[in-house]
Amino acid sequence: MTLLDAPKYNARRAAIIRNVSITLLVVLVVGAVLSWFMWDWPEEHRVNRFFAAVEASDMQKAYGIWNHDDDWQQHPDRYKPYDFTQFQKDWGISSDYGKIHSHRIIMAKTVGNGVVMGLDINGGKTPIFLRVDHSTKQIGFSPVELYVGP
Repeated sequence: MTLLDAPKYNARRAAIIRNVSITLLVVLVVGAVLSWFMWDWPEEHRVNRFFAAVEASDMQKAYGIWNHDDDWQQHPDRYKPYDFTQFQKDWGISSDYGKIHSHRIIMAKTVGNGVVMGLDINGGKTPIFLRVDHSTKQIGFSPVELYVGP
């Protein structure tokens, strides 16, 4: 076969290559879009679980989720900087928010090695900003506030 002798055109092979290429492109685009929208899902799920426990007034479970330690009662000395008493003052019935009935994540953004979330608690006008650390999975108050907009 010389350079100018082209193989016969195979329509079936061309259709298979075209269909496989289109399928791969669609899968890549859908995967990219899903990963873009679901990037912070584990952290958002963690915060939703935390607030579900707070709304149910299960403060011990909520404190375990906050610190990513279900057995926190076995070693409370690890959490002296933010102990359970202070946690109850911040999130219990006597907190600034009162009894928390509802929450809504307004926005979430990856900042540094964590995710900062703006949350609307009990339909309030000003959001509270929490941060979930990627590596330790601990929840904390965020020093960074996100712009929510008008």
